[in-house]
Amino acid sequence: MTLSKFLRVIHRDFSYFFAGMVLLYAVTGILLNHGHQLNPYYYIDVKTVNVDIPKDSSQVTDQLLLSVFSTYGENEIRSHYYPDSATLKVFFKNGTATVNLNSQTALIENSIRRPVLYQLNMMHRNRPKAWWTWFSDIFAVGLIVITLTGLFLIKGKNGITRRGAILVAAGLILPILAMFIFF
Repeated sequence: MTLSKFLRVIHRDFSYFFAGMVLLYAVTGILLNHGHQLNPYYYIDVKTVNVDIPKDSSQVTDQLLLSVFSTYGENEIRSHYYPDSATLKVFFKNGTATVNLNSQTALIENSIRRPVLYQLNMMHRNRPKAWWTWFSDIFAVGLIVITLTGLFLIKGKNGITRRGAILVAAGLILPILAMFIFF
């Protein structure tokens, strides 16, 4: 087997094997880069509901609040307090309610994990640790192999000695500039 054919086989097989990981890191990288526009972990479910809660704070207990808010899917009251005489703030396991005691309405805000995206972002940030760290390191080495073998796949005017060299240099300029500009 020639060196050229060997590089082609390694490049192809590593690319197939790591395609899922490349997509995972690409998609979650975009989401993490734009976290100020779209929270990749949670979304906020907001609803306004009618409630019946006494204005007298001495009558308000966690049990009473649980009976009121269990109708709306809440099953745990963490705490509550009165920021002023007309407002009650209630804290749930995954959210809050701001109750207007005069109008007897509550604004309920719950943080809900985004299905699949939450887990993918946790993997991107290496939260699982354990064997995932090893696999991520192997993936990083695989990317290096894919890149290096890819540099030498094409020969001639489009290869690494001509057009390829220009493109590699152009691709290195932006990260080098960023190092000097931002750090």
